[in-house]
Amino acid sequence: MITVIPVTTKKQQKVFIDYPLKLYAGCDQFVPPLYGDEKKIFGKKNAYHDTCESSFFLAYDGDKVVGRISGIIQRSANEKNNEKRVRFTRFDCIDDLEVARALFSAVESWAAEHGMDTVCGPLGYSDLEREGLLVEGFDQLSTFEEQYNAEYYARLIEQLGYKKEVDWTECKLYLPDSDSAPAGEKSASDQASVDRMADFVMKRYNLHIGPADNVNDFLRRYADDFFELLDKSYDGLYGTVPFTDNMKKMLIANFKLIIDLDHVMVILDEHDELVCLALCFPSIARAVQPSGGRLTPAALVRLLKAIKKPRILDLGLVAVRPDYLNRGIPAVMCSMLMKMLREDGVEYCETNLNLEDNHAIQNLWKRFRSVQHKRRRSYVKLLNAEDE
Repeated sequence: MITVIPVTTKKQQKVFIDYPLKLYAGCDQFVPPLYGDEKKIFGKKNAYHDTCESSFFLAYDGDKVVGRISGIIQRSANEKNNEKRVRFTRFDCIDDLEVARALFSAVESWAAEHGMDTVCGPLGYSDLEREGLLVEGFDQLSTFEEQYNAEYYARLIEQLGYKKEVDWTECKLYLPDSDSAPAGEKSASDQASVDRMADFVMKRYNLHIGPADNVNDFLRRYADDFFELLDKSYDGLYGTVPFTDNMKKMLIANFKLIIDLDHVMVILDEHDELVCLALCFPSIARAVQPSGGRLTPAALVRLLKAIKKPRILDLGLVAVRPDYLNRGIPAVMCSMLMKMLREDGVEYCETNLNLEDNHAIQNLWKRFRSVQHKRRRSYVKLLNAEDE
């Protein structure tokens, strides 16, 4: 018989965090989050406590843990969209419908008790957490920023009455003339034409590259304006929430270690005001795998090597000032990204999640040799609707 219990003790919190590490032990595609970051979601200093309520559940078959799930009421998102939603996240279980049903029933009951009428996800506390259920690309290495899951998860969730709400796609981006690009893949333009277009845009609008002496100087100069720009740029996108001061501090602390100024794009106007900022991160997926996301001395050595000589770049945060969206900034971004790939000896760049109906970003990657290799999905279920 399957029983589900709420997570209330330190011991249960550890079981909750450890479960996917055990479930995916030996899975080459699975990349764990940082163990310390997962512990913080239970602490009083969780950056999202001021805007969210959380619940955590474990499923047992006898004394054996067979699944986990978390529910989130993201009040900022609900207020912004005039909704009464609970997000489910950190769902993992064995391939058993009874286990999945018990876990989702716990979240749905918790949602109803709090006056909510809809459950959606997988979505985290914000869109900067891991989100989306992998539905294509199970043979591909996950990025550090996103979660891996087995193929059967979608079947279980759909059998419980959840329907697709949105899909994201992910691509590998190669240089247009790269020998490492898959055979048969084509790009819409070459590097030279993109560079010429970027140079024209920079001169026409009196733009220049923003300076920074080091990472601390970069954060001092641009962090506040960048978060403000992100709020404006991401406002209408699915699952986004405004940044709070605590969220900003948390993100700076999380990303400071892996920011490399060689992989940052900062574009300023003639008044030194921010027009575009994009962060690319060296892939640390392989570096954190052996330790299960724990920052052991050996893991730190692997991290430093991955940051110093990356083979893969992960596209992180990108924001463009709205009044420059139709002024050729995408060409400048492509040119700078191609330069990173060309000069640093990087094999390819991972886009991470792009909404499938965000045609502007989808068209941007046509300048590269691009390969769509993953797809993720967010599901939704109305609690007052009967399961089909």
